Amino acid sequence: MLELADNDPYFSAANMWEVVIKAGMGREDFKIDARVLRRGLLDNGYGELSIGGEHVVAIDNLPKLHTDPIDRVLVAQAQVEGITLLTADPVVARYPGPIRFVG
Repeated sequence: MLELADNDPYFSAANMWEVVIKAGMGREDFKIDARVLRRGLLDNGYGELSIGGEHVVAIDNLPKLHTDPIDRVLVAQAQVEGITLLTADPVVARYPGPIRFVG
């Protein structure tokens, strides 16, 4: 999906937030500098999606399938923006809307 010409890839500020939090906790699977990751994504043509008030209030309409606030904001962003969220999390993939499991 990411390599198709008509698809514009995006990453969310929430993704960067998660990397910073988990790297700060010393998680072995998050040993990356968020600044380097962000610059690499931007340099490779990814658009950056900010978290706006519309995204935040949309979280209130989500079913209580997942408790992770970052995952919930990503789902809300996908729904509000009408963009497909790619996820390896099977619980996130159960949300309605433009979400595709890539596990």
